[in-house]
Amino acid sequence: MVKKINKSLHITQIKSGIGHNKKAKRTLIALGLRKLNQTVVHSDTPIIRGMVKKINFLLKVEESS
Repeated sequence: MVKKINKSLHITQIKSGIGHNKKAKRTLIALGLRKLNQTVVHSDTPIIRGMVKKINFLLKVEESS
């Protein structure tokens, strides 16, 4: 029997969404980020990875198991 390890991502907003397009701002809100230096924890899924990849210039991402 193989156990699945649920990995998580700690996502921190390091830059403001001001001055960026609406898609970037909406992606920040969809990730649950509302303030600068706020950190949220999400499970490591392809959907979350795609969102992070689109706005990686605004975020810092750390993996944990």
